[in-house]
Amino acid sequence: MPTAEDIRWFKEQFQAPIAAAIAGTPFDVDMLVAIACQETGHIWSTLRRKNMPTAQILALCVGDTLDDTAGRRAFPRNKAELIAAPKGQMMFDIARKALVDMAVHINGFAGVAANPNKFCHGYGVFQRDLQFFKVDPDYFLQRRYETFGDTLAQCLGELKRGLRKLGFENKASLSDMEFAFVAIAYNTGGFRPGKGLRQGHFDGRKFYGEKVFEFVRLAHTVAGPGGAPAIAPPPPGAAIMPPPTPVAAQGAFFAVETLEAPLRVRSEPRKSDPPGKNVVAHLPDGHIVRAVTGRPVNGFLEIETSLSGANIHGFCSLKLLVPAPGATEVPVVAPAAAPPTRGVVAVFMPRREGTVTKRTAPAGAHSLNEPDQPGRTGTTPQELVTEIGKIIDYLAVDRSTHRRYQPGGGKTFCNIYAHDFCLLAGTFLPRVWWTQRALDALAAGREVKPLIGDTIREMRANDLFRWLDDFGTAFGWRRTGTTTKLQEAANQGAIGLIVARRKEDGKSGHIVIVVPETATDSARRNPAGEVTAPLQSQAGATNFRRDTGRANWWNGEEFAESAFWVHA
Repeated sequence: MPTAEDIRWFKEQFQAPIAAAIAGTPFDVDMLVAIACQETGHIWSTLRRKNMPTAQILALCVGDTLDDTAGRRAFPRNKAELIAAPKGQMMFDIARKALVDMAVHINGFAGVAANPNKFCHGYGVFQRDLQFFKVDPDYFLQRRYETFGDTLAQCLGELKRGLRKLGFENKASLSDMEFAFVAIAYNTGGFRPGKGLRQGHFDGRKFYGEKVFEFVRLAHTVAGPGGAPAIAPPPPGAAIMPPPTPVAAQGAFFAVETLEAPLRVRSEPRKSDPPGKNVVAHLPDGHIVRAVTGRPVNGFLEIETSLSGANIHGFCSLKLLVPAPGATEVPVVAPAAAPPTRGVVAVFMPRREGTVTKRTAPAGAHSLNEPDQPGRTGTTPQELVTEIGKIIDYLAVDRSTHRRYQPGGGKTFCNIYAHDFCLLAGTFLPRVWWTQRALDALAAGREVKPLIGDTIREMRANDLFRWLDDFGTAFGWRRTGTTTKLQEAANQGAIGLIVARRKEDGKSGHIVIVVPETATDSARRNPAGEVTAPLQSQAGATNFRRDTGRANWWNGEEFAESAFWVHA
């Protein structure tokens, strides 16, 4: 798999011709880099370390083999069908030699190349398939795939067909997710929105769409010649996270004015039944928004804003908005790159020396400190996802012997499970937090000793909702606006939360972890491919490691408000 250093080499070689070729398209350089990584990255990343001339590397970028017995639906299904076509023997000779020449340098192909009937059917850095030999034989016979400009032109032609198939041809730009959808069409000739990224060639571990998405994100962290990376490379144990989405609306500025409770942002210009069903966010009094069209519908105004880093787009009751002529922008909050080391800092329940807090013990205010706890230290999405899976299975929230999480006596422990999960994943979500008196002293620069019942107190789910709002961004958390983005982040190895605050303060709120999808456990999606129920892990009235839970539970009428949070 190509690394960041491999991508840096590729950009140094080919960024200029790619940038020139994509002018006037919605593609960017990183998107084309991602296709190259997925198609032939296993070849050029190896060959470039052998200090080969670039031209020779390009000539050896061939792959995907066929023989007399392999068979497939597209032409050529096998060697016999290729030879039977006009100039087919000439093409077979080229295809055979291409495989033999490449196999000299790439481990794993020597055995295949030893079979005299084997030949390649993918050509060039972007792997144009031999099925096009019938309509464009000269491209293959003249070996134009060895020239970067020619193979790039063929790739862009196929990607543009993908744009038209998905209805994206008039877009000025594409999100990473949208490009991955186009790449799936590039790979398969079609796209089924309800399946999301889990489409295209499956290598036994991941689908084509999933891998292209990962490569786009990785390419964003690598600077091209004379530039800076689009995303700062994360440290080990953290996922690649894009910066918060800025507000694109250009309409008039308004301020929220309810004078009662947070303002509900709805997915459509009407109240739902029940009232919380179509709510996508809650905005605090005084929050600044921008109009999208400026034309009210059913008394609702379409707006866009940013809330703790989340891009929020929906409809608000116009009577609860007032003009804000003095506003010039909607601030976009980015999470801190590292937690604070002075002032208001993280705090944990003190323990007597030598004591161990175990999963098998009853719930308490101390954090876990068992000697065999797994962590999150990976540097690739696959490593991070694997480590998250180990954390889930280590905590084993559904195991009856893990008394720390088991409900009983009217009590549930979603807050403790969320804390433990985040602790092992290397992110801070408090089990205990400073009292207001302690916060005042810390803010003034004074040292405060953590004392339960005096300077620190235990945190329930409702408390965690408020803590994330008040302190989350200082500790690396930020909101995200949709469940689709929330699941997308988790699938890349980031930590995701759904947290809801109860209307009645004395009653329990709820918090769950959003976890990466697996081969057997998936989020629920609608026919458009949007996530309607992320894959979750929770302690509660019912404990489970991976499930989609009750549909839209966070918008239940028992909750005053809810939010989605992510941490790299």
